[in-house]
Amino acid sequence: MTQYIAKRLLATFPVLFVLSILIFAGVRVIPGDVCVIVTQSPEVDPERCDVLYNKLGLDKPAVEQYFSWMGNVLSGNLGTSIISERGVWDQIQGRLSVTIELALLSVFFSVIVGVPSGVYSALHQDKFGDFALRILTIGWLSMPSFWVATLLVTFPAKWWGYGPPVVYQSLFENPLSNLEKLFLPSFSLSLVLAGSLARITRSTMLEVMGQDYIRTARAKGLSERIVLSRHALKNAMLPVITLLGLQLGTLLGGTIILESIYALPGLGTLLLSSVTLKDYPQIQGIVLFFAIVVVMLNLLVDLSYGWFDPRVRYS
Repeated sequence: MTQYIAKRLLATFPVLFVLSILIFAGVRVIPGDVCVIVTQSPEVDPERCDVLYNKLGLDKPAVEQYFSWMGNVLSGNLGTSIISERGVWDQIQGRLSVTIELALLSVFFSVIVGVPSGVYSALHQDKFGDFALRILTIGWLSMPSFWVATLLVTFPAKWWGYGPPVVYQSLFENPLSNLEKLFLPSFSLSLVLAGSLARITRSTMLEVMGQDYIRTARAKGLSERIVLSRHALKNAMLPVITLLGLQLGTLLGGTIILESIYALPGLGTLLLSSVTLKDYPQIQGIVLFFAIVVVMLNLLVDLSYGWFDPRVRYS
């Protein structure tokens, strides 16, 4: 097990290296002159721009800029924001809790809606409930989260005069206000993932329910609840966990749009403002942080296989 974890961790380094290059190059193709943006004037003093370029290291060759940035990252320094002149990591820490809570609530809604729906469809194959849920899940998959979020803001306000709280409060300050603020965006973000989980759960449950060990468990006199929970559902979870891990990256990307729609002070709104202002250090730091999170989540998914399926062995 330890050897497997070490190998998987070592395999993440080339992935992160390639991602860091793509992040570094991608930031520099964003249109706009950083000097014009920072000075907020179309007519700028060339000498002032030269000072700014020198401060940011933009007057150096691209390769030298990259290795200088990576050297700082490896030492724990993500740089300093051009606009706010605050540390990039400090700003990430200040907004991270909002994005994490939004993502976790979305995963929670996806799992409690998607997995039971898939199990019910499998147990009632080709019956009315199965057809209804299959049509419903296709509808969830076809609705973009930003469109659903916009509808959930517009129609309740128009019909009932309801809107989520304007000011964000943390879970510890005011739990009810916090959940009221995050309920609609997390629900909007969860629908697509819930639809995917429902469909993959249905398929894997149908496959598992036809296996010999399920028939053996029933022949031994085990109750249907035990057969489903201990034998069928647990063995059907491997594809579900894989899909959940792969979709978490998409989920984190979705928080960027949802945070803007609902005015949430998370990493998504910070990233959007950084792109608009062409804040190089801030963009690089946030995107690299997201990349590391996604890679680590996929590692955790790999390690979870052994718990869900004893046949999986780490070697």
